[in-house]
Amino acid sequence: MTAVLPTSSPASPHFSSDAPQPGASSVAAANAAAASFAALTASLDYLGPAGVEQVRQAYRFADEAHLGQLRNSGEPYITHPIAVAAQCATWKLDAQALMAALLHDAIEDCGVTKAELIERFGAPVAELVDGLTKLDKLQFNTREENQAESFRKMLLAMARDVRVILVKLADRTHNMRTMGDMPREKWQRIASETLDIYAPIAHRLGLNQTYRELQELSFRYLHPWRHAILSKAVTKARNRRRDLLRKVQADVDAAFTAAGMRMRIAGREKTLYSIYRKMEDKNLSFAQVTDIYGFRIIVPGVTDCYTALGLLHQMYKPVPGKFKDHIAIAKLNGYQSLHTTLVGPSGINIEFQMRTEEMHIVAEAGVAAHWLYKADDPSETAERHGTQWLQSLLDIQQETRDAAEFWDHVKVDLFPDAVYVFTPKSQIMALPRGATVVDFAYAIHTNVGDRTVAAKINGEQVPLRTELKNGDVIEVVTAPVSTPNPAWLGFVRTGRARSKIRHYLKTLELTESQSLGEKLLTQALRAEGIERLPEPDAEHQPIWDKLLRFTGNRDRAELLTDIGLGKRIASIVAKRLMILLTEGGARPNALLLTRERYTSHEALSQGAVTLDGSENASVQYAKCCRPVPGDPIVGYLGRGEGLTVHTADCAVANRLLHKDSERFITVAWADDPVRPFETGIVVTVTNRKSVLARVSAELARAEVDITHVDMGEEAALDTTDLRFVIEVRDSTHLENALRNLNRTPSVLRTRRIKPAAG
Repeated sequence: MTAVLPTSSPASPHFSSDAPQPGASSVAAANAAAASFAALTASLDYLGPAGVEQVRQAYRFADEAHLGQLRNSGEPYITHPIAVAAQCATWKLDAQALMAALLHDAIEDCGVTKAELIERFGAPVAELVDGLTKLDKLQFNTREENQAESFRKMLLAMARDVRVILVKLADRTHNMRTMGDMPREKWQRIASETLDIYAPIAHRLGLNQTYRELQELSFRYLHPWRHAILSKAVTKARNRRRDLLRKVQADVDAAFTAAGMRMRIAGREKTLYSIYRKMEDKNLSFAQVTDIYGFRIIVPGVTDCYTALGLLHQMYKPVPGKFKDHIAIAKLNGYQSLHTTLVGPSGINIEFQMRTEEMHIVAEAGVAAHWLYKADDPSETAERHGTQWLQSLLDIQQETRDAAEFWDHVKVDLFPDAVYVFTPKSQIMALPRGATVVDFAYAIHTNVGDRTVAAKINGEQVPLRTELKNGDVIEVVTAPVSTPNPAWLGFVRTGRARSKIRHYLKTLELTESQSLGEKLLTQALRAEGIERLPEPDAEHQPIWDKLLRFTGNRDRAELLTDIGLGKRIASIVAKRLMILLTEGGARPNALLLTRERYTSHEALSQGAVTLDGSENASVQYAKCCRPVPGDPIVGYLGRGEGLTVHTADCAVANRLLHKDSERFITVAWADDPVRPFETGIVVTVTNRKSVLARVSAELARAEVDITHVDMGEEAALDTTDLRFVIEVRDSTHLENALRNLNRTPSVLRTRRIKPAAG
């Protein structure tokens, strides 16, 4: 994405619509149009007299057909076809293509028939104009099915004759240059369509200069403010570094002259759009984009490219990992060059590109280089690369008549920066490179992403963090009780997946913490003799307002959330609330007060927090003791950490109890936990061959899942401890598994891991 330096800002184009407007054309305007055509004919000397005459006849016919039609700018409409033909002339397209460029709106806007064009200019020109007319009718902001059909028609027209899309790209380029007089409400749609469809096609065909210009113009109209700010920043940077760049150019000139090498050097600068994309994609500031400037060195032959590389590396140090050989391995669109980034004066990174004159033509004009540069061996031109891709379009069309499927196949080649993968039902999905299974799941639907537990790629089980490759078939396994894992944020690539996971976790934490806080405050209030919390209604609002002034919270929800997160102690808030309620006339229930205070240590207490494993952000199961259903447990309400559950005999919990007893609350297991729980075990074994496999097999027979194993560093000893983290349903399940392990050959003893006292 480069532009020639020094970049003097191009004269502001006069933007106007390409829709013809009826009206009387003045003599002066007609003269201006004729003068424009005169400028066009000056660039047609490559056609020869006969070709120029054919183009002139097409111009006369188009001028007469469009007579009286004006553009929104007030110019005669014929100026648009002339500008399109002029762009085609820069690619040195043949006379038929230039005639089609001049006539491309004749059928659509002037009532000229295809038969009339065949009679006047021959069938090839008429077919080109007809193909362009059909493309003009395409609307890309339609429903998905119609959009796919539009793509299919356009790409197949390209495949039959590449000149159709070349003229169309010239047409779109001029329309973008002259879009300023169009209604502003159309800018977004047309610029987006250009950026999403026409620019990638230009890139795929190797028309890099057109590709860059379409991107730049689209950026200007999609984000005018950002475009203006970046333009000012680049101008300032250019002025600051002008002397430095001149010095580099002079040094390179001198080095090549001393080596006796002929070459041509030109400065190049990143386009504003490519700078903007780099800042967006890598989250950089403008100052952090270091490769804005560079040089292009044109040399006589391929060997000279590598010699030039050696000379440059002797002058400046290369940046590691920034060398690319696109000569030995050309890009799909035929692009060839050597790329290297060097550390220039003042530590500024400067990119150099080395290529031959032929490579330069192909790099800028791509498939149009077939006309620009007549090589002795046509296979060396970009035309070969372009027509290979275009021919593949016809092959795909033979295999499928479904427009959507056709477009899905084509996108794989058209947008190479994306990864294209398939669902089990063969629906294709596009994701950015580096995307993982979780990104794919969220791309299907938020509920699928939230419930993902496992995945298969091409029929094989893979971790959820696995990066996807083109053509992979992805099958996502979901479970109703599964929820997003915070660890996913460490590897997901798409903004959609990241935002959905974060939103879920944040909402879940607040919702669960609020629910837990309400339960804890109710439990604490019952211990004060009050049956239930006052309702959040108009009658009790004054009480809540006074309580909120006491705690400093904004509202009731925030107060309950703070209690659930352990930021406030429920018993203290309950005592204050009880005072406020009694001031309002409420009286503690003596029977409830006695029962709650004498049973608060029992799991049967009506205020106990019941745990079944479905809790998420607000409840954590301590890693030190790893409680499982059936274990006696206690709950510790950490400051801002929510509720942490320990076994009753946990040494860590006992230390906390002596230091912070008011933060312990009553917790109990539910009758039917909804998931397995992790716990740790140590298996002491005789160190023999395959002992780990035998122990793992025995655990599998006991229906125990292994989530982690550590063999330590005692491999040379006769006995060793195998440490497992396993998932079990409850304490009974764990005891059965340990009993089975003790009967296994080579196993000396087993025990559950508990934190040491002290």
